[in-house]
Amino acid sequence: MSTFEGTSAEATETAGARRNGVVQPDATSQEIYDGGMVVRREVLGDAHVDQANAKKDAFTEDFQDMITRIAWGGIWTRPGLPRQMRSAVTITAMVAHGHWEELAMHIRAAITNGLSRDEIKEILLQTAIYCGVPSANTAFKTAQQVFHAMDNADMDNAAADSAGPDNTTTPPN
Repeated sequence: MSTFEGTSAEATETAGARRNGVVQPDATSQEIYDGGMVVRREVLGDAHVDQANAKKDAFTEDFQDMITRIAWGGIWTRPGLPRQMRSAVTITAMVAHGHWEELAMHIRAAITNGLSRDEIKEILLQTAIYCGVPSANTAFKTAQQVFHAMDNADMDNAAADSAGPDNTTTPPN
C-alpha cells in the first residue's frame, strides 16, 4: 500500500491548510477577506490599513477588496514562506518595477516582519545586480528616507513617553 492510500480526510484537510493558508475549498469570500485583513494589519499596521480604507470610495472599493482577499488572504497567509522571505521578494519586485511608494511601505513592513536594516541593505545590494544600479540607487534613497522617518518617530515617541502629566519633558536623572 502506498503512503497516499488510506489518507484520512483530516490529514488531507490539514495538509491543505498548511499549503493554502486561509484559502480552503469551503472558505467563503468573507473568511478569505477576514484572514487577509488580519495579515494585512499585522504586516502594514493598523494606521496604514485604516488610512487606505478611509480613502476608498465606490471607484476603489473593489480594488481594496481584491488586494485584501487575493494578495493578503490568498498569498500572504500561505505558510510556504516565512514573512521575512515574502518581504524580501516583495522589496525586490518593487525595485524591479520602480514602485517607490510601495517600496517605502514594504520596507516598513519588512522591519515589522523581522528583517533588520542590514538584511534590507543586502537585499538592495542584490537588486543592484539583477534590477540595475539606477533602480538600486533610488531604492537606497527610499530606504534611507524610511529609516530616517522611523528614527524620528522613535525619538518623538521617546520624548512623549518621558513627558510628565502636564506634557512637559522630564529631565533625565
